[in-house]
Amino acid sequence: MMASDDIDVAYVAKLARIALSPDETERFGTQLTALLEHVAALEKLAVADVPATAQVVPSENVVRDDVPRPSLERETVLEAAPERQGAYFRVPRIIAEDSIVGEET
Repeated sequence: MMASDDIDVAYVAKLARIALSPDETERFGTQLTALLEHVAALEKLAVADVPATAQVVPSENVVRDDVPRPSLERETVLEAAPERQGAYFRVPRIIAEDSIVGEET
């Protein structure tokens, strides 16, 4: 299904390695079309005189002094780890190279 004349949702999902059902493809296509229509409407606004950094509310960084303080000993922290490898935490791989998100393996 085509979300617009230019974007094929199923193809983009395949590139992103995301498995979509036909219902999801249709729903996301409809949502993408609405989003692109909204962007097209925004492109018509006259914003040439609006500074690129315009803010509705002034923003400023809130910082605190960087004061060194004692932390936990490495061995104490690693003792609480479910698994460790030497002096490091061992964590499971979260991205399998041969699977697509959403598909059963």
